[in-house]
Amino acid sequence: MRITHGFRPLGTPHAVTIGNFDGLHLGHKAMLARLQDVARARGLPTCVLSFEPHPREFFAPEQAPARLSSLREKAECLQRLGIDRLHVFRFDRAFSSLTAEAFIEQVLGRTLQARYVLVGDDFRYGARRAGDFALLKEKGRSLGFDAEFLPTVEVSGERASSTAVRQALAAGELEHAARLLGRPYSISGRVVHGDKLGRDIGFPTANIQLKHNRPPLMGIFAVEVCGLNGEPLQGVASLGKRPTVKGADAVPVLEAHLFDFGTEIYGRRVRVDFLHKLRDEEKYPDLDTLVAQIHRDVDNAKHYLAKINKALRHA
Repeated sequence: MRITHGFRPLGTPHAVTIGNFDGLHLGHKAMLARLQDVARARGLPTCVLSFEPHPREFFAPEQAPARLSSLREKAECLQRLGIDRLHVFRFDRAFSSLTAEAFIEQVLGRTLQARYVLVGDDFRYGARRAGDFALLKEKGRSLGFDAEFLPTVEVSGERASSTAVRQALAAGELEHAARLLGRPYSISGRVVHGDKLGRDIGFPTANIQLKHNRPPLMGIFAVEVCGLNGEPLQGVASLGKRPTVKGADAVPVLEAHLFDFGTEIYGRRVRVDFLHKLRDEEKYPDLDTLVAQIHRDVDNAKHYLAKINKALRHA
């Protein structure tokens, strides 16, 4: 998959879909499947048009929702799904000032050379979100592309959306989030050096670098870690501010303790799949109390993981 940026014309007609695609849930996947079907029928490469940062991060960074995925995670997922190109526009003051007509003409027409454009049923664009589907369809006729919108995708009667996924994660409902995503929620990153406290207290951890300081979930979790030794490795992970050893203003840290694993993995890129929330973070009076709780967390995680492994074997 190619990743391109900016207003420079691509030189090749494309079938295009537009959005932030944060988390790539089942609604997004339905849109990408429709895009690929049309692209194959017309002999066109597929292109996802996205923005960095998220428009809400630009306009109101303190009120913007927590990110479900970094740009790299989004790109990796799109590549696995077989998308040909990810085109990213930097969302800044100049870009946000484009009128709806200019967005269609300069971005979809001149840069992407769109021949087909697929959007969600709530898609708005241009300065002050003035553009709607009717304008997109009308302008598309003069620029040589067809426009189509995809109705809302529902999962068990609930709209599949990034907002619904965030709400499920914040509530600790990981199984609910997984149903909306079509997979467990995950965070990917490189294993970096931490303060080695886990090793000192008998629970060595992989410290995974986070791209954003406001993760959509916090707490202690049963996890699987992918990207090492082929098969997923099971463990227990802490994602949070570690209140027993750090202050309330600490930056969130993701640490995973892998069961029966002692290999050095610094510098490796891994993916942590969050399967089940065990508990919220707590502040303990001393390290001995913390260690006793970690023992319980390990036991509880192993019990949960054994239970789901048994269920999978009998499925």
